[in-house]
Amino acid sequence: MADQAANEPEHPHPDAAHPAPRPTPEGREFRMAELAAEAGITVRTLRFYRERKLLPPPRRDGRIAWYDEHHLARLRTIAALLERGHTLGGIAELLTAFETGRDVGELLGLPSPLLPAWSEETPVRLTPEELADHFSHDITPENLTASLSIGYLAVDGDEFVHVSRRLLDASTDLVAQGIPLAAVLEAGRQVRAHADALADLFATLIRTHVLAAPQDVDQVAATIESLRPLTKGVLEAELSMAMDRRIRTEVQNWLAARARGNDRET
Repeated sequence: MADQAANEPEHPHPDAAHPAPRPTPEGREFRMAELAAEAGITVRTLRFYRERKLLPPPRRDGRIAWYDEHHLARLRTIAALLERGHTLGGIAELLTAFETGRDVGELLGLPSPLLPAWSEETPVRLTPEELADHFSHDITPENLTASLSIGYLAVDGDEFVHVSRRLLDASTDLVAQGIPLAAVLEAGRQVRAHADALADLFATLIRTHVLAAPQDVDQVAATIESLRPLTKGVLEAELSMAMDRRIRTEVQNWLAARARGNDRET
């Protein structure tokens, strides 16, 4: 339907006669025809997107509707997602999930006044179309909502912020190897729960045996900082040994089942 609207001739509209886009302290503003021209679509298509609520309402100045660079970014996102095979209905659902996501401040938290962050993760900024490039058609409203809920993603203006480059790369590789993104996210949710439980365990040790002792602030900070590599080493060692045990069992079970199947065939 959008393609049909794009191919139909434009009807005269009061917005068609306009000066150049005007700068404002927040960025440029456009009338409808200017915005359509910047986005490379027709005014009719722009009206169609607005009727489908794919665009937020413009700012009104009397009878004049003013659009800004956020509207332009949204139109470019819609075009990119359409090129990747998403339907307008699916895009509308994705944008709804996008707009109800947590903001970046909630995702990354506030820095501690006493200690640097234990995490060494690097956040990654992504446009919606770049996120789609990572996960193709696995970018659904359900998966997007799950990513926001877990805390992998947050919304910052017209972009997403992924909490960790390493987690993003790992998720991308797992999906590329054939594991559905929904399964990756569910595993991530469970890993997050177990990680929180482990963090509680170490926090209890710190509260009981470090913070309870008579020390000044600098001593506490130095002691906690010295525990950083120790906790990481313990967790890495235990996880590595647990994976050895579990993977060995899984492979042995698989080999046994394969052998039974071969016996039945013979």
